[in-house]
Amino acid sequence: MNSKSSNIFIRLFPQPLTSALLFAVWLLLNNTVHPSHIVLAAFLAVAIPHLTARFSPPKPHIKQPLTILILGIIVLIDIVKSNIIVARLILGREANIRPRFVSIPLDITDNYAKVALAAIITLTPGTISADFSGDGTQLLVHAFNVTDDRDEAALIAEIKARYELPLKEIFQ
Repeated sequence: MNSKSSNIFIRLFPQPLTSALLFAVWLLLNNTVHPSHIVLAAFLAVAIPHLTARFSPPKPHIKQPLTILILGIIVLIDIVKSNIIVARLILGREANIRPRFVSIPLDITDNYAKVALAAIITLTPGTISADFSGDGTQLLVHAFNVTDDRDEAALIAEIKARYELPLKEIFQ
């Protein structure tokens, strides 16, 4: 595709995956490939993304794509480790479990990075992202097992080093 035809395609289909999905779903829901439904599906596939474009957030600007792969591997390893730790705690004595809310100070400012951090924390067993502060500089996390202030400081340091720093490299 040359540059001119590529620009026309992008203007016609600003969200090509959404358009393709709308087209297919319309035909599947109507259980027909009658020409009139194909025309209507094509119209909807073009019109709806244009009508909803203003509701779509701007696309993130990714600075270090390789870091995404490395962070993904780290998160997968941490999920497996956390599953084992949480399983041991649950199967052990209840008195050994000490939940606590921990406030994580954030250095990241990009909204996509903040949401990714909250998602990573929630995906990792034993922690759940609870809330952002009003100004977005703190993330409140519920941790399954934080025994004292030293554990809290270690949890904060681990989250900042393992997740926030790579997200900062990726998005900022």
